[in-house]
Amino acid sequence: MHKRLFIPGPTEVRKEVLDAQAQWMIGHRGSEFSDLYKGILKKLEDVLQTEKHLMVFTSSGTGLMEAAIRNGVEKKVLCCVNGAFSDRWAQIAEACGKNTDRLEVEWGRAIKADMLKEKIEEKDYEAVTIVQNETSTGVRAKLGELYRAVKESEALLLVDTVSSLGGDKIDIDMWGIDMCLTSSQKCFAAPPGLAICAISDEMLDRSKKAKDKGHYFDLALMAKYAEERGQTPSTPAISLMWALDKELDFMLDEGIENRYRRHELMAGRVRGWAAKNFSLFAEPGYESVTVTCVNNSRGINVGELIKKLDEKGIAISNGYGKLKEKTFRIAHMGDLTLDDVSEVTGEIDGILGL
Repeated sequence: MHKRLFIPGPTEVRKEVLDAQAQWMIGHRGSEFSDLYKGILKKLEDVLQTEKHLMVFTSSGTGLMEAAIRNGVEKKVLCCVNGAFSDRWAQIAEACGKNTDRLEVEWGRAIKADMLKEKIEEKDYEAVTIVQNETSTGVRAKLGELYRAVKESEALLLVDTVSSLGGDKIDIDMWGIDMCLTSSQKCFAAPPGLAICAISDEMLDRSKKAKDKGHYFDLALMAKYAEERGQTPSTPAISLMWALDKELDFMLDEGIENRYRRHELMAGRVRGWAAKNFSLFAEPGYESVTVTCVNNSRGINVGELIKKLDEKGIAISNGYGKLKEKTFRIAHMGDLTLDDVSEVTGEIDGILGL
């Protein structure tokens, strides 16, 4: 049975996108691949509305979180932490041997611009990391306010948009994001295995000078291959590239502003249902556009609900980590529609007798 995914990734993938992977294999050093990769980068430029350096890694988004640290930080970094994935970025920085400070708030709360400004004024940081959409809590950072605090300093702005880019409007260029990273299996609605990033000239220069940055995630090397050859330094997942290329066509056909509006409508529908029947975990005014984290205010057995939905061919997620059974999450990202999310909430109503 095809189980439809309303989890925060991987997300539902169109059959046409899945089928695009079944083409005959080509060499990654030939003109066919160069044409494919250059085409993907041009489509990404149009979808993301950016003039920054673009590249696609065969990796998870976590790989690019490490790349951001290894290429952008020699010693000191400030990590904004308000959930599991922002905490992961801090752990990565520590594992890479960097002097890592945390600006940390309770799960469900958001980092505010005044907090960030005050923290940055304490030290000269080389970079600041922010998770724009924290899928563990359903909290959306207000980057349009936060970026100013970072840009008043000399620090690079490194932003994880893994679960939001392509579904929530991220103004990469206006907000001066030095590295904006995401994954293929979230709002891009493609299979897992690819990670996408846009980097600034400043980040590229920092990468060129970085020591002990490793080889696979060398951003300067990746940019050089992309811009001079239309290739990647190492063997890419070519079949996944075909899938991404096909999905980008769907995204462009829909129109990126229409895509943002569809995500807002889905978010509004799920939030309204959650507020009526339960409550929202995210701080008011900071709710995610792509995933709603619902407080288990009724004390239901979330695992049992998930099991019953599974029998109907629908998948949602329990709370993440320490929020298991205390919350549950319904994703509304990628190519899902308003009718799709309404069906999910309707099925939950039926199961719980709401």
